[in-house]
Amino acid sequence: MSGVNQIQVKPKIGLTFASGLRSIVRQDPDIMMVGEIRDLETAEIAIQSALTGHLVFSTLHTNDAPGAITRLLNMGVEHYLASSCMEGILAQRLIRVICENCKQEVELDKRTLKLMGHLLDKHIKIYKGEGCKECSFTGYRGRKGIFELLVVNDEIRHLILKKTSTNIIRQKAIEIGMIPLREDGWRKVIQGITSVEEVLRVTQEEGLDENIL
Repeated sequence: MSGVNQIQVKPKIGLTFASGLRSIVRQDPDIMMVGEIRDLETAEIAIQSALTGHLVFSTLHTNDAPGAITRLLNMGVEHYLASSCMEGILAQRLIRVICENCKQEVELDKRTLKLMGHLLDKHIKIYKGEGCKECSFTGYRGRKGIFELLVVNDEIRHLILKKTSTNIIRQKAIEIGMIPLREDGWRKVIQGITSVEEVLRVTQEEGLDENIL
């Protein structure tokens, strides 16, 4: 791609994420993409790059968007640095899509009604795949993403500076408009894209103190 440079890390010769990132910063790029932040050294260089005006993208392995903050802090990143450099955190999961060839309407049980709560009304239909040759009898064909976007505004920055727990940050993020992963999954269920069971499989209960950027 014109205007894009890419390098592959090779720890055996000392070309790590951190050392490669240092060399990249010296070239003064407009946008940087770090494949994954795995350690404090890489995190610190990425953060310093962001603080000096570069747009930096990267990934972290966490359970949800607010958990990315906890992950960085657990690595040893200072709270004031984490609050200063982050603009947004996007968590994602892949869900299987119901096979259109064997798609069947199903009745809602009490558990589903309780889980989906305010998103449901009497006109909504819920589906699942019965299984057929087209989908190798799995009931699913293809996959789609569900997402959770945490915008790091002044309120969230203040909570990070106060060393607030992940749960409280999550609650505040939902108050200011973040749609949790599971709720985005329920919306896909209501749209007939996936099943209740699939959403439960790839997401977890909200309110746990869990640990993508």
